[in-house]
Amino acid sequence: MPFYGYIGIFIIILAEILLFMGVKIVGIYFTPIVWTGYILFVDALNFKLYGNSLIKNRRNEFILMLPWSVLCWLIFEAYNFHLKNWFYVGLPDSALARTFGYVWSFATIFPAILETNQLVNPLFKNLNKKPSKTTDTKLTIYFIVGVLCLVIPLVLPSEVASYLFALVWVGFAFLLEPISYKLGGESLFREFESGKMTTLLSLFLAGLICGILWEFWNYWAIGRWIYTVPIPFAGPKIFEMPLLGYLGFLAFAVEVYSMQNFLMTVLKRNQKLAELFGLA
Repeated sequence: MPFYGYIGIFIIILAEILLFMGVKIVGIYFTPIVWTGYILFVDALNFKLYGNSLIKNRRNEFILMLPWSVLCWLIFEAYNFHLKNWFYVGLPDSALARTFGYVWSFATIFPAILETNQLVNPLFKNLNKKPSKTTDTKLTIYFIVGVLCLVIPLVLPSEVASYLFALVWVGFAFLLEPISYKLGGESLFREFESGKMTTLLSLFLAGLICGILWEFWNYWAIGRWIYTVPIPFAGPKIFEMPLLGYLGFLAFAVEVYSMQNFLMTVLKRNQKLAELFGLA
């Protein structure tokens, strides 16, 4: 296994020890610290198991993924200003220190999901379904559904929209998958055409794994988020997340996949951009 995988394990273990020893700075930045360790470990594990990983084989894509992850998550944060489904506590008083924590934390989101997806993907290699033909009509319907999912929560009053964040968790996948397909990029529609469910199911599992770890590590951190999910019968809380809320991580993993593929598709279609970012 590449050496940085062992560094990742060391980072996670040391962060846990220092957190429970009461080291405040570690408690404040605990989430980005442990997720940095997790990403290093899983990437190294992917390389060891499959001979391929983001950091070792697609480093330029990995580097691009970090600011893209920040930018995309800021979109969800913008939605949350209106929907008010979570808020943060235990953050530094300094605006600079808070911003540093935000950027570091948000940059780990996409790599965590997509590294985990690669790790579990082979579990679903032999699960197939009936091939599904992709038509322009189907793509248009998915695109329109995506637009509606993303617009409706914004035009409704906040007290009503707060119940509709599930639409946002699926909206970008519905919106971007048809675009990536039409542009010739990687898309779930291409797998469905060949009768495969591999990527969709592995994304679901990756989302669940990361969701559980996000909530577990968040629960102990000083700097953390708290949910204000207004849905009745959401079930008991597991850490800070009501049981029903964990379904959102499955959908979110698909959105991460769709958003990342959209970026790569757009960049690769433009030869100059592809060369600039080392993707050609």
